[in-house]
Amino acid sequence: MLFKFLFPTKPEGAYASTLLLVARVVFGLLLMSHGIQKWTNFQELSASFPDPLGVGSSFSLVLAIFGELACSAAFIVGFLYRLSMIPMIFTMCVAFFVIHGGDAFSVKELPFAYLILFILLYLAGPGKYSVDHWLAKFIRKK
Repeated sequence: MLFKFLFPTKPEGAYASTLLLVARVVFGLLLMSHGIQKWTNFQELSASFPDPLGVGSSFSLVLAIFGELACSAAFIVGFLYRLSMIPMIFTMCVAFFVIHGGDAFSVKELPFAYLILFILLYLAGPGKYSVDHWLAKFIRKK
């Protein structure tokens, strides 16, 4: 038992998939809370929201809300998992490198932590407790 714990051979097993599910739910909800805050304060934020892509403050805010809210929802349930993570990773890259690029690390630490975590979860995949896993099983049966 200790050997299997220290040297797991099946990363797609139930234990790893449960950990991935917990990580998706916890960090998806945390990022989603930022998107909800932006969405509820859209009118106030739209005029002054940073525009690092040059598409206008309002549209930049819409893109941030999409990355933090809609993509987080897909991330949580594991639907189009890797595709949904691309805007999340991009949003954290913009926050870390552009918006807070000149700030002290303590200010940009949270986007950095999200960025690293999302990259690792992107590489790990959604696990077997995800919509993508069930869809893949359904498609293979046909």
